[in-house]
Amino acid sequence: MRFSRTTLGGLVLVASATPAFAQETAPPPAVTINGTAALVSDYRFRGVSQTDRNAAVQGSITVTHESGFYVSVWGSSVDNYVTVAGTGHQEIDLIGGYKKVVGGTTFDVGALYYVYPKTHPAGDTSSSDFLEPYADISHTFGPLTSKVTVNYAFKQKALTLDQGASGLLRKRDNVYLAGDFSAGIPKTPLGLIAHVGHSFGPSWLATDSTGKKGYTDWALGATATYKVLTLGVSYVDTDARFVSGGGRNVSKGGVVASLGVAF
Repeated sequence: MRFSRTTLGGLVLVASATPAFAQETAPPPAVTINGTAALVSDYRFRGVSQTDRNAAVQGSITVTHESGFYVSVWGSSVDNYVTVAGTGHQEIDLIGGYKKVVGGTTFDVGALYYVYPKTHPAGDTSSSDFLEPYADISHTFGPLTSKVTVNYAFKQKALTLDQGASGLLRKRDNVYLAGDFSAGIPKTPLGLIAHVGHSFGPSWLATDSTGKKGYTDWALGATATYKVLTLGVSYVDTDARFVSGGGRNVSKGGVVASLGVAF
């Protein structure tokens, strides 16, 4: 997510599956393990393509304790322009947090560590990996679920604009504020989703090629679920202009499709 979760970007599928051997009367286990795998036509992070508007393979595994604590690993293929050195083709997100439901409202706090393996040749002192704490609150009103999320990446080398090339390393921070909405259509496997977010800069997470110190992204989409499979289609757009190494505007609006499985 270098151009800068959960996140409508790329229609990342987050779902849980109940083991087939579980009985309705059996007490819930103290620890549950869930996973997802997905193929997306374009991996969008905060509206900006991380794959030069090409397809990506993604997957995750999450371990949750009954207390509310959880750890998760999520990964995706990316294009090499996503990293500072421009040599990596993989993103791995290490996530840890705590989730609590109070009166129908869910509180979730934690941190994501974005890792880009094998991105730096010998002698390269630039940085791509960074840590981003987050907090969100969600509530369900009948078929509608709304969520507000704030991510704060404190000042880190990976967010600098010049990586110290000028000899003056100016560490940057970034705030991302977003609202997500989803609604299930009664008596159907269909759902509707909407998202709007704003990145505050300047940093690698929010400054585009026009020099804007921040930008807004949004998306509208629909999902269809059959057993453990989910098909998603959305339109994703931004008011930014990010140009990849190949000269493509990877923040331009477009349709993103995904097919995922939860287990």
